[in-house]
Amino acid sequence: MSLGILGFVVPRRSFSLDDPLVELPVPEGRARSGAPAAVSGRSLGLRRRGRKMAARTAVAGQLLQQLLLLLGLGLLWAPAGSWAHGGKYSREKNEPGVPPKREPGTEFRMEKLNQLWEKAKRLHFSPIKMSELNVDLKMQEKDELNWKKMKAEGLDDDGEKEAKLIRNFNVILAKYGLDGKKDVQLINTNYISDGTENDVLDDPRLEKLWNKAKTSGKFSSEELDKLWREFKHHKEKIHEYNVLLETVSRTEESHKNAISPMEGSPIKEDVLHSKHTELKDKLRSINHGFDRLRKVSHQGYDANSEFEEPRVIDLWDMAKTANFTQKELDAFREELKHFEVKIEKHHHYQKQLEISHQKLKHVEGTGDKEHLSRNKEKYAMLEEKTKELGYKVKKHLQDLSTRISRGLQHNEL
Repeated sequence: MSLGILGFVVPRRSFSLDDPLVELPVPEGRARSGAPAAVSGRSLGLRRRGRKMAARTAVAGQLLQQLLLLLGLGLLWAPAGSWAHGGKYSREKNEPGVPPKREPGTEFRMEKLNQLWEKAKRLHFSPIKMSELNVDLKMQEKDELNWKKMKAEGLDDDGEKEAKLIRNFNVILAKYGLDGKKDVQLINTNYISDGTENDVLDDPRLEKLWNKAKTSGKFSSEELDKLWREFKHHKEKIHEYNVLLETVSRTEESHKNAISPMEGSPIKEDVLHSKHTELKDKLRSINHGFDRLRKVSHQGYDANSEFEEPRVIDLWDMAKTANFTQKELDAFREELKHFEVKIEKHHHYQKQLEISHQKLKHVEGTGDKEHLSRNKEKYAMLEEKTKELGYKVKKHLQDLSTRISRGLQHNEL
């Protein structure tokens, strides 16, 4: 007989009474003389029973050894990817260390970001929204990989950077409706269309100002389009603030409800302060923006206005209230001009990408393979260029906002 384990045949050893005897304990009082004792039927039965028990034990031991050996071989024979790289919950994927390399055919180096990207594609986001999501995820990946290096060097002991990364990630999820909430209000992308059809501002104060501006007769058609872009931008800032506020509140609540002593360690005052700095900056920007909208809606545009892009206008208004010298302010103004040109270039490519997408959909229906191939190449080129410019705009905006934030905090001190 033989027993198959994991596809292997293990011989089953047979034991007979001719095997060496198992020495049984001699009861007290019995002499241990060289002369053999008389073997009774009962004694012979005990010996045979002992042999059978020994045989069973030996078989079990051999089978256990074979099983352990085969399990070990099974691990060695497993596909390399299943143990060398690990799954999404493996130590390599989640602990600080050498940054992972981007796998062929994937958009990002981090597993969770690729999963989000694939989910967005399944939801059929527009090309522009996909390019904006790509930029946000690229920024998140860059920050997380930098944090992993810091963690490996023993930095970020208080967990402040990690907490901010988690908040930023949750903001991205909410921003694009990827957090599983059906009632989430999606933020529009950096591409703000000039049309106002089917658009709502979701704020009674904004609606009132917009309706007054439309009927005032102070604005040309072009100026109304420009003003509408500012209103839409302000709406997005309010929603971003609300998303961030909810995320920060959830983070603080989780700290309060922590059970583990490690998790429940007191949060330092400076960490709490840093958590609320971004909220304070966004709220300040919202208030500045609303004051500007109210002023423009009542008085019209100033012919000598230096900027047209809503984000640049916001930055300039806040820079004028920061603790900058006149020389620093002049240099900042020049940098904002370059930044506005960069944004306009990004808008141009976003519009071209949208047009290319519509053409591609049309050509797909014609069945012209050659024409389809050319359109796909052009679309891929525009898509890559839009992502690249979007990343540069986002990074530049982040740097400019940080500098203004430092100047405003200095004022408060």
